[in-house]
Amino acid sequence: MPAGTITDLVLQQGDQQRVNIFIDGAFAIGVSLTVVQDLRLHKGQQLSQADWERLEAAEQRARAWNAALALLSQRARTERELRERLRRKGFAEGPIDAVVRRLRELELIDDAQFARQWIATRQHLRPRGALALRQELRAHGLAPQIVEQALSEQIDAETERQACTHVARTVLRRYAGEADWPSFQRKLGSYLLRRGFTFETIKPILAELWRELREAQ
Repeated sequence: MPAGTITDLVLQQGDQQRVNIFIDGAFAIGVSLTVVQDLRLHKGQQLSQADWERLEAAEQRARAWNAALALLSQRARTERELRERLRRKGFAEGPIDAVVRRLRELELIDDAQFARQWIATRQHLRPRGALALRQELRAHGLAPQIVEQALSEQIDAETERQACTHVARTVLRRYAGEADWPSFQRKLGSYLLRRGFTFETIKPILAELWRELREAQ
């Protein structure tokens, strides 16, 4: 857009938080009201090419900010997830970087907190072993050191055993009719392995449950 004079600023009828800017009598761009306020735009203001570029950059940051807040209102996200979603929406790296920095400052994104909350929620609602939790957290784009720190803070041998026992008892009836120990161990053990528990954790739990089943007969 060439340099010129702002001849009008008009609130959009469909969105009172956006403003249409007219330069030299012609519509130039629609921007958020916050951009108008932050840049102190007004009728009669002369805009140079550099001013126009600053205006466009500010509008891109405002759009990216609003898009990020909308995404975070749906659910918590890691920094990588948020960046990828904003890229898919067509935002350039500059606005994305600015938005991410601001969100970090406001503690609206925090990968370490995301990891801790993910583990706590999983263990409360759908327990998984540390192997599965590690894989899930890495899939969300979390750095290895953040994942390992969160796991070390919340998962130890006892919590892992308790989670595995809970999962095993939840599905025990499904395998209670197995005729022999090898079959019971193979089938229930495979189920627990798929949920991220190690065989070292699983083995004594299987033996305990098998004894209980036999004693109950």
